[in-house]
Amino acid sequence: MTTIAAPAEEAAAPAPRKSSAWIGALKSPSVVIGAAIILIIAALSIMAPALGTIDPAEINPAFRNKKPGAERTIRNDDGTQTKFEHRFGTDSLGRDVYSRVIYGGRVSLIIGITVATLSIFIGLIIGMVAGYIRWLDGFIMRIMDGLMAIPAILLAMGVVSLSRAGLTAVVIAILIPEVPRVVRLVRAIVLSIREEPYVEAAITLGTPTPILLFRHVLPNTIAPLIVQATFICASAILVEAILSFLGIGIPPDVPTWGNIMAEGRSLFRVYPHNILYPGIFLAIAVLAINMLGDGLRDTLDPRFAKRV
Repeated sequence: MTTIAAPAEEAAAPAPRKSSAWIGALKSPSVVIGAAIILIIAALSIMAPALGTIDPAEINPAFRNKKPGAERTIRNDDGTQTKFEHRFGTDSLGRDVYSRVIYGGRVSLIIGITVATLSIFIGLIIGMVAGYIRWLDGFIMRIMDGLMAIPAILLAMGVVSLSRAGLTAVVIAILIPEVPRVVRLVRAIVLSIREEPYVEAAITLGTPTPILLFRHVLPNTIAPLIVQATFICASAILVEAILSFLGIGIPPDVPTWGNIMAEGRSLFRVYPHNILYPGIFLAIAVLAINMLGDGLRDTLDPRFAKRV
């Protein structure tokens, strides 16, 4: 009894995961550069009040459409006056574009991180159920295929148009098209892991399904899901900007990179700074997140490990 159970227990335990892939990821130029840029943008957004900004919703008709570098005098509460420089100029309502761009990064990053986190969490649960419980697989995947058949931006536009515009509605609208992609990824991983000897040995030993999924299946999904989360975050930021640019996303009184560009598009040829600066921040943020995801994929995915 002892001589038979011991090898079975050894077979049921997966080989210890090596940390060399994670160490290699930290040495990847794409990971380092992408993470550094993301941290800088996040720091700028969080520390916006200390970076020489003013209220992004403050309207000053006397300073409409001022070009970058324009200065004006601000009267303080104590009666003193200080000069303020509009580093990125002002928009058609006299609002400071620099302040709106810096504060707008908060909303964009919050939406990107929230959508990535929720889609990974929901997709992980559904994908593990679909991949491990065979009789539910077909039913779940047909629903996921139906959602994926609709273009993501059109599905998001439909969800937002049916609800009241706001942060929650935008998050849900972007979340729905992303979940099926995570489900398919997790399901594929679970289907491959089910055939591994240590999983079959654990099943033979009568390991309960929740413990089996948590101990043997879940650890193998962490690396691919982290990579997928970066791409979802970048996509969510971009889709939010598109929705806001079309006027069906975040309300105009809340600054985001998308609605800042939307408000400046009518005067783009005369005052390009209203679109140029938020567009640069949006492009850099999406590029940095994609660089981070590419670097993690190249070092953590076994199919790309030989290239690193």
